Amino acid sequence: MGKTKKVVMIGEREIEIVTGDITDESTDAIVNAANSHLQHGGGVAAAIVRAGGYEIQRESNEYVRKHGSVPTGQAAVTGTGSLKAKYVIHAVGPVWRGGGNDEEDLLFKAVYNALLRAHELGIESIAMPAISMGIFGFPKDRGTRIMLRAIEKFFKDHPGSSVKKVRLVNLFDEMSEEFVKAAEEVFGV
Repeated sequence: MGKTKKVVMIGEREIEIVTGDITDESTDAIVNAANSHLQHGGGVAAAIVRAGGYEIQRESNEYVRKHGSVPTGQAAVTGTGSLKAKYVIHAVGPVWRGGGNDEEDLLFKAVYNALLRAHELGIESIAMPAISMGIFGFPKDRGTRIMLRAIEKFFKDHPGSSVKKVRLVNLFDEMSEEFVKAAEEVFGV
């Protein structure tokens, strides 16, 4: 488990900003920042497969064979191999192309739909990385605010959801600090 940087309460629900390794999380689900073909070759995706085993890639391949590629803004679910979590929710965020290609809306949808999958699974806790803000190049200051707004909207839209805790888990302190700044702006805390 990582080092908590900030906790924000939204009613009875909690957003926790953490510096740590998402593959060590014991939340019910972890979110993978995925590409549409669920090929986990770099970034958080590669780390999740390395830690959990090839079973995650195999299940991802099978998912794409059965359902086709996952559209940007959507999310798919697989098992976790040997990870502590019960599910990996593969959220497909946008590649940053300068901001004129609906990237902000697509990132919002990716986060919201990952939470929706968690809700459909009936789980309570979920750990999520900074989606699209690594190798996909999304600006960190914008992306962190969008992610927090998506979580807030999900909580407001689904007051009876089983999802009670969202942990925003980042390997580097710099990214966690971006989320802390964003939380101060979005929630005034």
